[in-house]
Amino acid sequence: MKIYISADIEGVCGSTHWNEADNNKTDYAEFKKQMTAEVAAACKGAMAAGVKEIVVQDAHGTGRNITAKELPDGVKLIRGWSGHPNAMVQELDNTFDAVIFIGYHSRAGSGANPMAHTMRGSYVDYLKINDYYASEFLLHGMLAATLGVPVAFLAGDEGLCDEVKSINKNITTVAVKKGVGDSTFNLHPKEAIEKIWQGVENALQSDLSKCHLPKYDEYSLELRFKKQQLAFDASFYPGCKLIEPQTITFNTKDYFEVMRMMHFVIK
Repeated sequence: MKIYISADIEGVCGSTHWNEADNNKTDYAEFKKQMTAEVAAACKGAMAAGVKEIVVQDAHGTGRNITAKELPDGVKLIRGWSGHPNAMVQELDNTFDAVIFIGYHSRAGSGANPMAHTMRGSYVDYLKINDYYASEFLLHGMLAATLGVPVAFLAGDEGLCDEVKSINKNITTVAVKKGVGDSTFNLHPKEAIEKIWQGVENALQSDLSKCHLPKYDEYSLELRFKKQQLAFDASFYPGCKLIEPQTITFNTKDYFEVMRMMHFVIK
């Protein structure tokens, strides 16, 4: 079995403030360590389930957060950003048996995480895909669906776990925290790590054929920016239409075009 793990930091246990996600801030070191530990736990759970090949993408900020030597031997790690439109799931293709998301967080506009956002928080007010308010999980999970790769497991905040279950109840989730206003209510970090390890092991031993996200014949996006200047600029991307001063739409039958558009308009 071959699996892909995409990891972010705003959904790891304990992370609450933007300083804890910024490598230029002193608060960051503790949460870089927790991000690494949660990814390592997912890798160990996968190996316990018999997985032979694991690819991890460090998908937060600089893409250089995970301490590679803390991961189990044999795990391959993608660091930095290539510029490929697949963004947080670079190198994901149909050769993978499952994808796992670690440290993921609720969407822009959600109250379920003090750091809730979608792709670039200073740009995006909200993103809708086929009338779903989209998180980074949904944006990349729908790409996995077009490749025929099921979502086995997700760990993050409670709000995102609820979103995942509303889309497909068979996907295993672990909520390591929940947002309450500008605060978070967290598991103990060690408990979060243990739950991720066991959750991944159990998920990969289940019927993954039931864990696919839906595919569609057409994809309709509505992207609202925080500033009208950003929407005006984005409206010149081929296929984008400005429908309100801060809002563009985009329609396509090819989901990769969704990722390509996002890549160029969220600069």
